[in-house]
Amino acid sequence: MSDQRYDIASIGGGPTGASLALGLAQLELDVSVIDARDASAKRLPDGRNFAIVTGSWRLLRSLGVTETLLSDSQPLLGLEAIDGGTHVLGQPSVLFTPEDLDSADPDEPLGHMVRAEPLQAALDQALAAHPRITSFAPEVFETLSALPVCVSLTLNSGKRLVAGLLIGADGMRSPVRQALGIATEGRDYGKSVFTANVSLSEPHEGIARQLFMPEVPFATLPLHGDRANLSWYMERGAAETLAALPVEEAEAELNARFAAFAGPMKIEGKAGSYPLILQLATELTGPRTALIGDAARRVNPLAGQGLNQGFRDVAALIEIAEETLRLGGEIGSPQMLEAYSQARRFDGAGTALALDAIDRLFSNDHALTKPIRSLGLIAASKISPLRRFLAKKASATEDGVAGPMSDW
Repeated sequence: MSDQRYDIASIGGGPTGASLALGLAQLELDVSVIDARDASAKRLPDGRNFAIVTGSWRLLRSLGVTETLLSDSQPLLGLEAIDGGTHVLGQPSVLFTPEDLDSADPDEPLGHMVRAEPLQAALDQALAAHPRITSFAPEVFETLSALPVCVSLTLNSGKRLVAGLLIGADGMRSPVRQALGIATEGRDYGKSVFTANVSLSEPHEGIARQLFMPEVPFATLPLHGDRANLSWYMERGAAETLAALPVEEAEAELNARFAAFAGPMKIEGKAGSYPLILQLATELTGPRTALIGDAARRVNPLAGQGLNQGFRDVAALIEIAEETLRLGGEIGSPQMLEAYSQARRFDGAGTALALDAIDRLFSNDHALTKPIRSLGLIAASKISPLRRFLAKKASATEDGVAGPMSDW
């Protein structure tokens, strides 16, 4: 069996892997996408929602996939946080608005809330339509062999592919990362997140709201039609137990705790839960290989930065590949991989550790930490330059920090 040759091979066809494939194909590179999903098989409903911040939305727009998402997405028009450390709910301590972005477009929001299913469908459709992208599905990556000028990989079907650059976009348990022998560092928080889509009794006005309680945070992210996606951080086991309860019982518990914050809520569909874990790959690259998204890092979902960090990886690799081609370099060369590692190592790890620090600071009611966090929230709300900086950082539009994301 002869090897099939491509410039790029991406293991994983989720949002990050698909977006990167589309961006690299726009550079007239031949890209293969190896996807374990079976398009003909019946799939369970995917109730996840993603907060796609401004920088990530600009990236998706450049790939031509946002038009079909607009009718179902909810623009993010503000971000507020409340310190509930005293168990008394007061006024919001932080409020970001689109004006804090200083965008050339006065109507540009802080981002969009997008359901997982239409996002993936839009990306799948774009992949199928692009003449330079070849999809292998359902297929599973098995082994790789890195050579000086290419990487050879085998799939579970026996197919063999050769590529100048292999992309590991295959999730937090990344078989590509394991095949490279790249270790991970991090910690298990001993917590899980209860998540559900709910209908609200009051208009959300496009505002994402975060309540920091001594035990755990609670957040509501606005969805289309005065609905919200909520995240309730709980001790490990409690979130799983709550998600398994009949909807009426889970709903009663939810409203007993948070109706004063968000108004009475009614759960739509099936609730879920997932463990809270911090995981960072010790290296972002290997021979002829780069890791992106959850394969590179799994971060605390505070501020919705998980998928957006993956999109920052995508944008960085597209820009570096374009510059490599412009200078006559080789896709997958050590110089290209080093440029990617330098562009994303510190920002990705820094964001992960900053979110971890916020979780540690706010998930308690210690007398020493409460004045510090209260002062921080007040400063972020009242000091205009600081507020604008934080808004741009959260939306991936800041200059000099986001790298290539600020150029989309």
